[in-house]
Amino acid sequence: MSLPTFLRPIASVLLGVIATTTLATSARAAGKLDEIHIDYAYYSPVSLVLKEKGFLEEDLKKDGIAVKWVLSLGSNKALEFLNAKSLDFGSTAGGAALLARINGNPVKSIYVSSKPEWTALVTQGKSPIQKVSDLAGKRIAVTRGTDPHIFLIRALADYGLTDKDVKLVLLQHQDGRLALQKGDVDAWAGLDPLMAQAEVDDGARLFYRNAENNTYGVLNTREDVISDHPELVARVIAAYEKARSWALAHPAELKKIIADNAKISEAVAARQLERTDLSNPVIGDRQKDTIQAAGLALQQAGVIPADVDVRAVSSALIEPKFTSRIAVK
Repeated sequence: MSLPTFLRPIASVLLGVIATTTLATSARAAGKLDEIHIDYAYYSPVSLVLKEKGFLEEDLKKDGIAVKWVLSLGSNKALEFLNAKSLDFGSTAGGAALLARINGNPVKSIYVSSKPEWTALVTQGKSPIQKVSDLAGKRIAVTRGTDPHIFLIRALADYGLTDKDVKLVLLQHQDGRLALQKGDVDAWAGLDPLMAQAEVDDGARLFYRNAENNTYGVLNTREDVISDHPELVARVIAAYEKARSWALAHPAELKKIIADNAKISEAVAARQLERTDLSNPVIGDRQKDTIQAAGLALQQAGVIPADVDVRAVSSALIEPKFTSRIAVK
């Protein structure tokens, strides 16, 4: 069954494995492979490093394959692009990818790009709002189909509220931050690095945090890309691994790359990185369980229809085979 309308709009061993493979056809259509489309996102630091350093271009150029970079401003946009086949690889939150798959998007999560606490509920520094129950009747900026949206729904449910008890103002993340800054909304379901920017630059306050209700940052592709081009998927993940290793080894440079790309200060980038764990890229049962818990909570809140088998969809979403050989230090 489809979701409600408001949810419709988320390493050496590897290199040895992929060295024996060849590429023959496009990830989007049959014929000569000449280009792949992959996203970068301010909420995915490793994607910014990968774009900056050109590791993927370096690997694919010997096969005459170009890399086209597409900016994703939120999980909802990355998932739309994947479904429309204008992206082959997209960065989202795991919970957002689950909602998309429930709604018929053939997305598969293949890699963990981060374990972040990237969302919280935010208000102005001098706002009287102190707790989730204070949101009753208030205007809240949120981006549908994203981890902040899921986080908000779960927070409301934990305090006996639903989205019917508040006034949702539907905006992309950057517009939500500006709406809070201008006082057009009372609160915002924030997303880093914009949330960190609101804290550092605007004096905004995170009045509700719950790290366990943040789902993982994941890299996704489609079922057809995996079935038709497993060797391409492996090469993309190998490049991601190179970028992740570089990011861990160069924290100062990572902070500057985030700041330069997102057009934020290095102090803001540092705040984002304080709550972003890049240490484990392997996707498997831990991520499935976290994403499943988010889905079950949304189902209990009436957001996901009762006849959806959340456990089965969570299992179908996760594809662990491409990271199973990565040795995490």
